[in-house]
Amino acid sequence: MFKSTRFLFIGLALFFLVTFCSRKVTKPNFIIIFCDDLGYGDLGCYGSEVHNTPHLDQMAEEGVRFTDFYACSSVCTPSRASLLTGCYPRRVNMHQDSHDRCVLFPVAQKGLNPEETTIADMLKKQGYATTCIGKWHLGDQPPFLPTEQGFDSYYGIPYSNDMGTWKDTNRPPLPLVNDKTVVEAPVEQATITKRYTEKALEFIRQNKKEPFFLYLPHTMPHNPVYASEQFRGRSENGRYGDAVEEIDWSTGQILDLLRELEIDEKTLVIFTSDNGAHSRWGGSNEPLRGWKGSTWEGGQRVPFIAWWPEHIPAGITNKAMTSTLDLLPTCASLSGASLPQDRIIDGKDISHLLFGKELTESPHDAFYYYQMDQLQCVRSGRWKLHLPLDDKKRNWGPGHGPTPARLYDLHTDIGEQHNVAEKNPEVVERLNELAEKARQDLGDSGQPGAHQRPAAFVEQPEPLVME
Repeated sequence: MFKSTRFLFIGLALFFLVTFCSRKVTKPNFIIIFCDDLGYGDLGCYGSEVHNTPHLDQMAEEGVRFTDFYACSSVCTPSRASLLTGCYPRRVNMHQDSHDRCVLFPVAQKGLNPEETTIADMLKKQGYATTCIGKWHLGDQPPFLPTEQGFDSYYGIPYSNDMGTWKDTNRPPLPLVNDKTVVEAPVEQATITKRYTEKALEFIRQNKKEPFFLYLPHTMPHNPVYASEQFRGRSENGRYGDAVEEIDWSTGQILDLLRELEIDEKTLVIFTSDNGAHSRWGGSNEPLRGWKGSTWEGGQRVPFIAWWPEHIPAGITNKAMTSTLDLLPTCASLSGASLPQDRIIDGKDISHLLFGKELTESPHDAFYYYQMDQLQCVRSGRWKLHLPLDDKKRNWGPGHGPTPARLYDLHTDIGEQHNVAEKNPEVVERLNELAEKARQDLGDSGQPGAHQRPAAFVEQPEPLVME
């Protein structure tokens, strides 16, 4: 009896050992859905009462929703550079264009340096299939397009959808690019979200048996706002709401396909935005103060939802201060990739926050808010200091003139209404010290930083046109 029991245990042990050793260790797929100008208050799960977003609301119910997640700029180009490189825009010199404007314009000399390591570069080395489907805005010249930045393929527009032919400039009709070839100009914007979605679904089906990275930076709801016929006129909130609700549908299509292919438990899906909503087109940043183009919370604090069945606990709300800087290190950690050792990466691995192991502790001592080259604010923990400035820059037009130091407790004053600087001089002093560290490292206004890296340039940029 004893011998047969012993043999039974040995047999079971060998069976489990062989099963474990023969099991293929799979790397998770990554999908990053990055909206353009979607505000903090534009989703039902973030308080919207005018947008119907059932798929994103369910995604939040089944995953984790962050309340204090930041884009690294209040405008497009620098924000996208930070997401893909894990670095502050000033670190990689993508905080403004060659003419000191806040974003890159068509036929730009400047672009994201191909020597930088993007999420796609990193994952491609790990055997991932990679694609970018949507708005790029990190340089429209061939050396700077996604296929030179770690992506196997590209389908989308190279810059914002309001940057088509313009007066006496050399801007071409707004192009739709497949890899490096213009396939439509001007692009039919009413169907663009639908076509991005179809391309994304096709990519997922083609790569369901291997690890993949899908970067889906939507064109919408940036102005001019469009939606396909199926969604036109459906929202209570006009054209802007139509576009938001079509993005919700698009996200639902992707999540449904992952379930259908039975790869949902192998896929981390992230949904966020490049900056806050604009003041004019119908978006909402409530209950935050400010809009796109500002360093008030409404300019940079954005929705962030992460979904990964059987890995991320359902229904978690996380209050930790995090940002798009953290996506590259997190993808590195989860895929088994190594971070570059020859350069500074500003982001931190936040996988433990995704998995609900911590709810409030940020891996960052500070977060810095830059307006182009000017450091304007610093946040540490619950405190946000608007720095005293002789002339506070705006992304467009003349500056605001001199502004005083203002301190806000974001835990009790999310709308930045009550300046408590005089009551908390020691906090102001500590945050000023953190700001000085940023100036030395990243620079401020005309002062260069000690650890900035160069962008890339071409001598004779050419318009992207159909051949």
